[in-house]
Amino acid sequence: MPSDPAYFGAALPSGVRSRIVEPINGLRLHLLEAGEAGRPAIMLLHGFPELAWSWRKVMPPLAAAGYRVFAPDQRGYGATTGWDGRYGGDLASFRQISLAQDLLELVFALELGEVRAVVGHDFGSSVAAHCALVRPDIFRALVMMSAPFAGPPLARPPRASAEDLDAALAAGTPPRKHYQTYFSGPRADGDMLRAPQGLHAFLRTYYHVKSADWPRNQPYRLAGWSADQFALLPDYYVMPRAATMPEAVAPFMPTAADVAACTWLTDADLGVYVDAFRASGFQGGLNWYRCVTNGFAARDLRLFAGRRIEVPAMFVAGAADWGVYQSPGAFEAMQTRACAQFRGARLIAGAGHWVQQEQPAAVLEALLDFLGG
Repeated sequence: MPSDPAYFGAALPSGVRSRIVEPINGLRLHLLEAGEAGRPAIMLLHGFPELAWSWRKVMPPLAAAGYRVFAPDQRGYGATTGWDGRYGGDLASFRQISLAQDLLELVFALELGEVRAVVGHDFGSSVAAHCALVRPDIFRALVMMSAPFAGPPLARPPRASAEDLDAALAAGTPPRKHYQTYFSGPRADGDMLRAPQGLHAFLRTYYHVKSADWPRNQPYRLAGWSADQFALLPDYYVMPRAATMPEAVAPFMPTAADVAACTWLTDADLGVYVDAFRASGFQGGLNWYRCVTNGFAARDLRLFAGRRIEVPAMFVAGAADWGVYQSPGAFEAMQTRACAQFRGARLIAGAGHWVQQEQPAAVLEALLDFLGG
């Protein structure tokens, strides 16, 4: 397991180490870690468009609380290499089951008997849920953040197909499209890398509009899976039909005063993301979305139809995060059907979608309460 401390120029927090672990399911996997060997292990899984870097604020205090903490750059991201980054490449390797296999092999490579808790944010929430669903003997507890997991497909409420929903959104006034449809297309990677406002300004705006800093984030439950309900979502979820993602968020670019006031994501912090995505592109992460929209993810999960997550589970999100409700019924299904030992949901004030970066102290408190319980 050779050491590789370089991580896009990041000044890692005290006590956080960077290294490469290989081979991991064909990957040369980059890992941030903190804490001493022999302590109970916690695995932290990032979402899109993020990195292991997104956990920098909670790793040192979790280690100080007595845990050994691991945060990988997952397949398709950051300093992890060995994945197929072509749009027309090996899409099957980005299925949720394959992503869970990456983490299982990492557990074995690290010689851990088990993971005390697997914690996933955004799309990482789904990967964490798959880990707990498939290998509860290894992943002993689950924390889902920002994206509820409703369980295997047959446990979900009836919903329109992606094609039906897209057609209905296209026929609306004004015409719209779902962001996952856009992310699954061949243009999204280039659109974002070559954003007219520049990659730095695009990512600054994207993180801003999904945070509690944007006053228009006032989420509520949608009534169901219909185009008129989805049209109520912000433009970063249900986009103007002709817009790219950089164009969709550009009208909401934060002012210089907004940026100066943004203590949860400094320009130096943002620079790590910018350098990482400039080096790797977005296509690896976008391939996760393609596996959802093309049906790969649902076909895999049908094997587990009727099965619940049996390990203790909880949910954490920002109170200003539309991600909690963007899939109607998922928040409720997670609590009533998907999890046999659901220990509660915490919606944290003063946080939007990037909850562990916006309000790390409150997230830490929630995690430690759950782990202690």
